Amino acid sequence: MKIISWNVNGIRAVLKKGFLNFINDYNPDIICIQETKASPEQVELELEKYPYKYWNSAEKKGYSGTAIFSKINPLSIKNDLEIEKHDKEGRVICMELKNYYLVTVYTPNSKRDLSRLNYREKEWDVDFLNYLKELEKNKPVVFCGDLNVAHQEIDLKNPKTNKKNAGFTKQERQGFENYMQSGFVDTFRIFNQEPEHYTWWSYMFNSRAKNVGWRIDYFCISEDIKAKIKKSVILPEIMGSDHAPILIEIDEKNEIKKRNKIFSLIKTKKI
Repeated sequence: MKIISWNVNGIRAVLKKGFLNFINDYNPDIICIQETKASPEQVELELEKYPYKYWNSAEKKGYSGTAIFSKINPLSIKNDLEIEKHDKEGRVICMELKNYYLVTVYTPNSKRDLSRLNYREKEWDVDFLNYLKELEKNKPVVFCGDLNVAHQEIDLKNPKTNKKNAGFTKQERQGFENYMQSGFVDTFRIFNQEPEHYTWWSYMFNSRAKNVGWRIDYFCISEDIKAKIKKSVILPEIMGSDHAPILIEIDEKNEIKKRNKIFSLIKTKKI
C-alpha cells in the first residue's frame, strides 16, 4: 500500500503546477491532501484511477480544508472530531480500511503572534489525541498531514532562533511528544536519523534553494504496525507548494499470505 500526503497550499493552484503528472508518476493507492482552500464544486479534477473522493471543506471560503482520493473503497468515511469548536475548518478526515484507520489532518497553526497557541495546546492537541486513541481501541491508526510543529531540534534548520515562534514553541513540541508517549511512532525517524530533511520552506529569502526549512509534515502510526512500514520518505524535489509531499509504503502481503493460509487449511479441513 502506497500512500502520499501533501499540503498543497491550494488544490486549484497546484493543479496548474504539475499535480496530475506527479500523481501519475508515483501512482499511490491513496492521496491525502491538506489545505485544499476549496470545496469540491470549485475544482475540476481528472483522477479516473481514484473513484473514491472525499472532501472536508472549511466553512470559511478559500481556507484550510482536507481531502482524500483513493483507489480503494473504504469500509467507512467520517469527517471531523464531532466537537463543535473544532469542526468548522475542515481539518480531519478518517477513512476506515480493513487493517487500520487512515486519518488525514491539518493541524491549526498557532499564528505568528501565537494568538491560537492556547487553543492549540489546551484544546486541539488534547482532543485530537483522545480521538486517535478512541479509534485505536478498534484497530491500528495511521495519521498523516501537516501537524504544524517541528518535533525536535533536528527537525528545523534554525532551532535556537525559533524557540518562541509558532511551530517550535515548547507547548507545541510537547503536544507532538504526547502522541509519541501515547504509543504512536514517527515513521520517518524509523529509517532516517539525519538532520536537514525538511517538508516546508518559507517562500522568502530563497529558503528552499538554501534548504532552510522545517519538518512539519508526518506519517505517524500505531506501534502495532511498525513492522509493516517498508518506507517513509520526503519528496523535496516535487514542487508546486511550499510543502513537499511525503510518502509511506505499508506491507500488507503478510496479511494476505496469512488469510490465504487460513483458507487453504479450511479447504483441506485441517482447521
